[in-house]
Amino acid sequence: MSEILIFAEIEEGDLHSTAGELIAAGRKISDDTGDSVSVAIIGGNQDLGSKAIALGADKAYIANDNAISEGVADSYLAALHKICLEVEPNVVLSSKTPIGRAVGPRLAYRLGSGIAQDCMDVSADSGSGRVTATRPVYGGNAMAKFTFAEKNPQVIIMRLKAFESAEPDSGRSGDVVELNISLDESDLKTKLVETVKQESEGVRLEDASVIIGMGRGLGGPEPFSQLEDLAKVFNGAVGASRAVCDAGWLDHSYQIGLTGKTVTPDVYITVGISGASQHMAGMSGSKNIVAINRDEDSNMVQSSRFAVIEDYKKVIPALIEEIKNLG
Repeated sequence: MSEILIFAEIEEGDLHSTAGELIAAGRKISDDTGDSVSVAIIGGNQDLGSKAIALGADKAYIANDNAISEGVADSYLAALHKICLEVEPNVVLSSKTPIGRAVGPRLAYRLGSGIAQDCMDVSADSGSGRVTATRPVYGGNAMAKFTFAEKNPQVIIMRLKAFESAEPDSGRSGDVVELNISLDESDLKTKLVETVKQESEGVRLEDASVIIGMGRGLGGPEPFSQLEDLAKVFNGAVGASRAVCDAGWLDHSYQIGLTGKTVTPDVYITVGISGASQHMAGMSGSKNIVAINRDEDSNMVQSSRFAVIEDYKKVIPALIEEIKNLG
């Protein structure tokens, strides 16, 4: 039986949140092709393999070597290349994380196969096993479908939050296989010198169910504290458009959009964001959009479910007070 191979990253000793998303995408392809879903965990252990199976994988490959260094794309690339040569998967799925988007294209080049990047959906032909990947084009203004030539594996980089991870099922069974791989240190062009962590408080932007978006229409960084107060009322997070981050009002870790973070909140409240296509591409999965903007013809207002056409200085304080009154 052919395999769909998931590149599952590790974050702080646990499976990265994207592992479950990729397994869900792999299961959708498997429903069409009948291929098994396997997970490659590089630098992991048996416990992580069991977690992957609980999330929906049929098999987990554990690969370790002294040369593997967390956060270094070269080591993941070398290990994943060796795993692919041994397993010969039909499809390889990776996420559009900093590591995933560095490893995926280089892996496809080494294997001489095709790659589709920034994909939001996948399906497959049950007869040929060829995958169709759907991804945004023209800055997110349209969606295009791509298929692969006959060469395997078909390498696909999935956008974060494109699929929802399944709830872990501890009753699922599967094989956890330890692979003996040996990396040549001459292949590792980079090394990790130091890790500097940025301290943050509250809910991560990518995990927030409510996000308050700050746009260039606010005129400067001063209103950020107000938006942060509103976010705290919802137990949410503050994000921003690229224009805000490029202007230096907020760090780029707040950026939402095609070149920033992809978010899928239940409620996205935008304040002074016009709705450029690049920004819309990063928040198009929002379930409900509320736009606060003085320009009723802006793209964001036109795309919103609810809109308040007024100066944010009047709206935000009143909204905070009303929500607090509602408890």
